[in-house]
Amino acid sequence: MAELSTIARPYAHGLFEALTDRKAGAEDVAKALECLDAVASVACDPQVATLVGDPKLTDDQLFDLIAETCGELSSPEVSKLLRVIIENDRLEAVSEIATQFRELKNASEGVADAYVETAFELSDAELEDLMVKLAQKFPGMKLSPVVTINKDLIGGLTVRVGDQLLDASIRTRLAQMKTTLTA
Repeated sequence: MAELSTIARPYAHGLFEALTDRKAGAEDVAKALECLDAVASVACDPQVATLVGDPKLTDDQLFDLIAETCGELSSPEVSKLLRVIIENDRLEAVSEIATQFRELKNASEGVADAYVETAFELSDAELEDLMVKLAQKFPGMKLSPVVTINKDLIGGLTVRVGDQLLDASIRTRLAQMKTTLTA
């Protein structure tokens, strides 16, 4: 089976092109992303996953179930995309489609997500200070923080922007010390 990123790419590009073709503004693109994220969260639900393989459930019924669970699908492009995804049995790729669509949206706006993983919750002041330092590290980019907590880091943090990783975690430092001491 093809990798999910390979499966998701044409769907994400198709949605982005459909919005671009109708000259959708930034607000419409953001609304489509919000709608796509909602569909992804519903599609990942274990109860929905069990229904996907049910031969008694038609594509229209599955679409209606997901649309109803998400609330009103406010983006007609996402609604059409969901129908195509269901028809092609690619519902498992929806979260990757949302990720790739977010990357396309950010690239068009000159924004990059800064995925910050910390051992402990950051205060607003700490996050703001971190973003100022990251702006110096990545000049010319507007960074949008996406913060998650990972207790396995022990302390410190990691930051991923695009394909660059900045690792200042205690876990990594301990691993480096272990390697140095056992070499």
